[in-house]
Amino acid sequence: MTVLPDDGLSLAAEFPDATHEQWQRLVEGVLRKSGKEVTGEAAEDALSTTLEDGLRTRPLYTARPGGDATGFPGFAPFVRGGRPEGTSASGWDVRQRLAGTDPARVNEAALADLENGTTSLWLTLGEGGFPVTGLGRALEGVYLDLAPVTLDAGAQYADAARALLALYAERGVAPGAARACLGADPLGHEARTGEPLDLAEAAALAAGTADAWPHVRALTVDALPYHEAGGSAAEELGLSLATGVAYLRALTEAGLGRAAALGQLEFRYAATADQFLTIAKLRAARRLWARVAEACGAPEAGTQHQHVVTSPVMMTRRDPWVNMLRTTVACMAAGVAGADAVTVLPFDHELGLPDAFARRIARNTSTILLEESYLSRVIDPAGGSYYVEQLTDELAHAAWAFFQTIEKAGGQAAALRSGLVAERLAATWAERSEKLAKRREPVTGVSEFPLLSEKPVVREPAPAGPTGGLPRVRRDEAYEALRARSDAHLAATGARPRIFLAALGPAAAHTARATFAANLFQAGGIEPVHDPVSVDPQTAAAAYAASGADGMAVLCSSDALYEEQAGAVAAALRSAGATTVFLAGKPGTAQDAVDEYVFAGCDAVAVLSSVLDRMKVAS
Repeated sequence: MTVLPDDGLSLAAEFPDATHEQWQRLVEGVLRKSGKEVTGEAAEDALSTTLEDGLRTRPLYTARPGGDATGFPGFAPFVRGGRPEGTSASGWDVRQRLAGTDPARVNEAALADLENGTTSLWLTLGEGGFPVTGLGRALEGVYLDLAPVTLDAGAQYADAARALLALYAERGVAPGAARACLGADPLGHEARTGEPLDLAEAAALAAGTADAWPHVRALTVDALPYHEAGGSAAEELGLSLATGVAYLRALTEAGLGRAAALGQLEFRYAATADQFLTIAKLRAARRLWARVAEACGAPEAGTQHQHVVTSPVMMTRRDPWVNMLRTTVACMAAGVAGADAVTVLPFDHELGLPDAFARRIARNTSTILLEESYLSRVIDPAGGSYYVEQLTDELAHAAWAFFQTIEKAGGQAAALRSGLVAERLAATWAERSEKLAKRREPVTGVSEFPLLSEKPVVREPAPAGPTGGLPRVRRDEAYEALRARSDAHLAATGARPRIFLAALGPAAAHTARATFAANLFQAGGIEPVHDPVSVDPQTAAAAYAASGADGMAVLCSSDALYEEQAGAVAAALRSAGATTVFLAGKPGTAQDAVDEYVFAGCDAVAVLSSVLDRMKVAS
């Protein structure tokens, strides 16, 4: 019998250390089997993924020379967290958003939220919410010394702030017990509406409350307008820095000291289902703001208070149940990254006012992650990951470069008014839209695995928010327009537009491409018909005639069967009335037999729009 060593942990001690070059050679061998003759760095590049902002995700990360100067939680540069204890003591603040025009209904929802896991409230007032005069009714029965309140009142922020402070006084809440963010955000409002507001008024509000209300922040640096306009992670960070610096200048001009001015700001960021990018973004945000504080001469006040909201851009209107999965990943990423407060948007957020079930799921997402997954018990659990540390560093540098571009243009206000911000974000969104159109960035339930038979989820319309400034984009918007055309056609004719899938040969030959084609056309609301499951030159015409297809057919099979049967089957389909025959596969295959191709990486939105046009489906 072999006797194992007594230390129990030296299982790999006697193996020689592998080198990066050895790993690359193994990668070269694997790629060679797939027909790619690349060596060294090129082999690694072949497995890399290009992200926005010029960043790349590589297949392997190892320790970098010199390591990463990320410090410790609670110490500059605050990459690992703004507080030494992180959120390990009580978890992050579970902040629920409340929108609606009726203060009584808002109050009902607020009390239900607070009784079932929510720890603070985010209220929308004025345009897109309830009247400022209804604040007292909306907060009736709320223990204001226990539940922090964040206001979002747009241009009416000063009136809303005065109303909340008066409510504290009226209900006997001691200034030291009140915890709130008054939500003044003049530049965020300008980004949303195109209407400039005076920064001096917001600074005066902060100067008037800083000493009297020690735990009340007056200003919000909201990066959501830039995220919702299609901005990248680095652009969101860069614009938040430029906004924060503009507010610091206004606050110090109003008489606040640098440390006090830094303490008046709360930053709001988006969390997406790209968990690693979200983690890196929030860690980079703290590092960048610490650098600003250091440059201002107040490094000890460089902690950034972060309110993180699950991304509205990623939410879909079709198959909205999938949004629960997206927001869970986003919430997890925000928590791992050390966010101070997290708002999970209900899964039906894009459909109107959320119902009680959607609100319950939203707040319970945080509860499960905190109470069952124990996600907050370890501070910065992603810290030390070679990938996360390098991505944090690269993202911070990209964001700082864009911040400097904004500053050189005269600052955030000047960049907004000159069109620099709008143009930059539009260019970023155009690139991303191309990826979405080509399904290189899949949207489950929309561009991938759509369900045409789903029953629509209907909600009461939400109040219209402010408009007139930067656009609000959504990942599903191009496909949503196509599906809306199909829905209207169904309502008018009793049937969706149809396309016939002509699957050739046995299942092993056609299943993959038939599935691909079915998913692609359903993404545009076009119903694929493939009955019978397989056809040949003798049965294709009859099968097409019985399908009810609107002049279109798609051949689905292997390259070998295309060479044997594509010509005869296409001819049979045309004889039965098909005006256009597609082939699912590589362009150029059986080119004399077919009219067009659908393939991985094709512009699905353009193809689907063209097909609907030719089917005479109204736009």
